[in-house]
Amino acid sequence: MSTITAQIDLSRAAAAPAVWTLPERGVVGMVSFIIAESAIFTIFVVAYLFYLGKSLTVPSPRDVLEVPVFYTICLLSSSLTIHLAGTRLERNESKSFLVFWLITIALGTIFMCGTALEWRRLIDEHGLTISTNLFGTTYYSLVGLHAFHVTLGLVMLTTVLLMSVAGGARTQSARIDVLSLYWHFVDVVWVVVFTVVYIIGR
Repeated sequence: MSTITAQIDLSRAAAAPAVWTLPERGVVGMVSFIIAESAIFTIFVVAYLFYLGKSLTVPSPRDVLEVPVFYTICLLSSSLTIHLAGTRLERNESKSFLVFWLITIALGTIFMCGTALEWRRLIDEHGLTISTNLFGTTYYSLVGLHAFHVTLGLVMLTTVLLMSVAGGARTQSARIDVLSLYWHFVDVVWVVVFTVVYIIGR
């Protein structure tokens, strides 16, 4: 009799609907932010492609752009390191979490240095500014928009790092999950920007 009762209880448990819990507000907010920012980036990408080749004055993309392979590898690698940081935090390995988090910040910083060096070269050697021609306007607008998001991400990553050191990494787990989403978004956007500007655009 007890066996039959147990089987009935198991069948009722299996038939019971799964309990749905609300997602964390931080995750919902970040996903909403990413959707809105994706729309903005789409507008800038479409504008870049639309005005491509329509500049009436030199220089053109083919004349001045160099493909930033090394800096792209650095930025895309940071998606792996921030993922590894999250997995280390789940295992409660605070020290290795901090190491991978620092590496992520370092890789993002290297990428931004590469962007700064490229802009300096374009301005000093080729005289390309945002007001030179249509190419300059759309290039600096699109790449600059992405650089702004990377810089914002670096500020937030550094803030969480300092708070983690001061109060323990585990206390920042919710912020770390949300920031990881943002950083992956920044990397995905760069893949699009890189393809449009340095492959299609040249």
